[in-house]
Amino acid sequence: MGRAFEIRRGAKEKRWGKMSRIFPKLAKSITMAAKEGGPDPDSNASLRTAILNAKAENMPKDNIDKAIKRAAGKDLADISQINYEGKGPHGSLFYVECATENTNRSVTNVRTIFNKTGGEMVNSGQLEFMFDRKSVIEFNPEGVNLEELELELMDAGLEEMEVEGDMGLIYGEYTSFGNLTSVCEKLEVKVTKASLERIANNPQKFSEAQLVEIDALTDKLEDDEDVQAVFTNVER
Repeated sequence: MGRAFEIRRGAKEKRWGKMSRIFPKLAKSITMAAKEGGPDPDSNASLRTAILNAKAENMPKDNIDKAIKRAAGKDLADISQINYEGKGPHGSLFYVECATENTNRSVTNVRTIFNKTGGEMVNSGQLEFMFDRKSVIEFNPEGVNLEELELELMDAGLEEMEVEGDMGLIYGEYTSFGNLTSVCEKLEVKVTKASLERIANNPQKFSEAQLVEIDALTDKLEDDEDVQAVFTNVER
């Protein structure tokens, strides 16, 4: 499935180079999690995860606190979660997750980005079946009893666990996300990122020249203020 460790590291370094755009996206995810499950991270697993991901990107505590407090604001009721699907250059497929208070703006921006980079948006639901929604947890395996962890995770819905050097990856069905993260918390595993991702069930290989165009489209989508995550069928 193209789960190369170096690719994930490269993507993380790339995100770190875009802090001015990453922080607003992280704040939005924190606010929405607090709105849906309450402002107390001890009783709101989604909020705990959103805060963990923000800290992994070195988001200041003040920003995190402000994002939680914003959940009580009246304007948050206007934020919607909406997804878009599209075809990129050379047969690449895209699934784009957004959180926006202006759906007209987001759909116009996403469509424009596709059109200007050799792609096109398609009707909702046309490509969704080509991506499997999975729980993905990234952790630091240092000091972890991996055998114990794997056994505990199996009962929580683990599908696969990979460890290489200072990085470990846990995969499971998206419905098992809460159970998997709870096991990690119980065993005091140092989780560096936890998210629900859409993994292509039929990833495709592209040439280096083709990837330049596909990555250009990905970059422009990720730079948009309403876009929270971009998933493709590119096999790395």
